[in-house]
Amino acid sequence: MIVDTLANRDLYSHISPRIAQALNHLATTDFSQLEVGSYQLDDKNLFVIVNDYETKPREVEPFEVHQQYIDVQFVVSGEEEFGYLPLADQTPSKPYFAKHDYAEYDYQSNKDLAAFIPFKAGMFALFFPQDMHMPGTSATPKQVRKVVIKVKI
Repeated sequence: MIVDTLANRDLYSHISPRIAQALNHLATTDFSQLEVGSYQLDDKNLFVIVNDYETKPREVEPFEVHQQYIDVQFVVSGEEEFGYLPLADQTPSKPYFAKHDYAEYDYQSNKDLAAFIPFKAGMFALFFPQDMHMPGTSATPKQVRKVVIKVKI
């Protein structure tokens, strides 16, 4: 997992050309003007999801992991927190679903090992396959606009 601001995006461009393209797209696009929805940047190699939502309490959200895509998440407006812990030998509460590239892990079984990190407007996070993460949470409901770019591994 990596958390930073777009001002430092060049530090991570060496990870892969697709991650560099995703970070550049985040830095050069005004997402406040775009409709909620999804679009492709590079066929199934890079696609963008723009979403508006209200955060939820962490107790009602699952952790998730992905195998086929890296998540590049960017908070356009608002603020939330996300849960994080390394994937080890945890048992999923919902097994891997290849069509949508995710498995879920329940909060109660993993909360003691998780860190919850503030995620504010202008920040991005990279979540790799070994990163269990729980986006979109906060103690009180908050409105958030977030962009997720799915980067094919």
